Amino acid sequence: MVDHRFKALPPDAQGLTVGALAAQRRNLHTGGFTTPVLALSAEAVEHNLALLRTYAERHGLAFAPHGKTSMSPQLFARQLEHGAWGITAAVPHQARVYRAFGIRRIFLANQLVDAAALRWLAGELDADPEFRFVCYVDSVRGVELMDAALREAGASRAVDVVVELGAGEGARTGARTEAECAAVADAVAATGTLRLVGVAGYEGEVPDATGERVRDWLHRLVALAADLDRAGRFAPGEPIVVSAGGSAWFDAVADVFARIPELSAPVLKLLRSGAYVSHDDIHYHRLTPFNRVPEEGSLRPAFRLWAQVVSRPTDEQAFLNAGKRDAAYDLDLPEAQVVRSGRDGEVRPATDITVDRLSDQHIWLRTGPDARLEVGDWVGLGLSHPCTVFDKWQLIPLVTEDGTVTDYVRTFF
Repeated sequence: MVDHRFKALPPDAQGLTVGALAAQRRNLHTGGFTTPVLALSAEAVEHNLALLRTYAERHGLAFAPHGKTSMSPQLFARQLEHGAWGITAAVPHQARVYRAFGIRRIFLANQLVDAAALRWLAGELDADPEFRFVCYVDSVRGVELMDAALREAGASRAVDVVVELGAGEGARTGARTEAECAAVADAVAATGTLRLVGVAGYEGEVPDATGERVRDWLHRLVALAADLDRAGRFAPGEPIVVSAGGSAWFDAVADVFARIPELSAPVLKLLRSGAYVSHDDIHYHRLTPFNRVPEEGSLRPAFRLWAQVVSRPTDEQAFLNAGKRDAAYDLDLPEAQVVRSGRDGEVRPATDITVDRLSDQHIWLRTGPDARLEVGDWVGLGLSHPCTVFDKWQLIPLVTEDGTVTDYVRTFF
């Protein structure tokens, strides 16, 4: 039901179901929505979904996009419709949300050592023979904790794991050396509750990352898979998983994974980029690999935050009724892109208007002599870092280019 839980939805829609409101196809600007309101471009989302599907297919990659970006089962469903192998998670709660909405393949990009979560996982695996779950292991101690919890839970199916190779000294998680990875693999083999099915890591954590350094680490990951395969450490009868790929270096992943040598079993080359579905106007706009390979296409930013001018105290200042509760600010401040006149609905570029800083509920604008801005105008803002945009909104209008709201995207953070 549409009610007070959801920011920005029309007050006169109170009591309607979300489906009934979507069927009304209201206009974002004239249909009663209150500001601030976050909108997702329907055209940009569809374009981005299609682009990553064709990119993965062209490069022989399977795809498990990281669901922590949006935590939206509606978008997961669209990603699966566009050929995704499964959905990546980071923590047990995310995996529980995925299962509640019927996700059949989950890749957990973390070592899972929480006994309560492992009991839940054992129950899910036992209850559904079609459910496939894979997670990281990066230490002998982690393997011991997983084994103990699964044995105590009476798990009847082994949990599939991949050894995580750390991206270097000072990087995030993962075993730092190949010798440590081999020790972790040996520890897995000594259990009856775990099966080693591959190797994985995250190239985005390579220190002082450059194309060359990222590729060097990816070559190490591939060589580790070959070494463990030669040593007979992978579970027989299963594809060998080799997984990497955030949203900044998937071109390097595609290049190196294209040269994985023949192993004793087919290789599942699993890419995990997540931010692509919405992309952004600033951070990933700078980092996207499509900047390096423009012939492969380009992603489109899908977010726009609309906020209203509620104060214009001087010719150099204006204040919007959105702030840290509404816009991501951890990597970059929002940027003013367009102004929609509160008088006649005219949309024009946000000339000479700059976001200066954010308070909890205000965006501070610095305005120059060419800024045409008055109280009541709507300002459309581009945003940075999708992961911290989605998590501020529980129900996001999906809007076509002419302003028609065709659906609402629900998030579960």
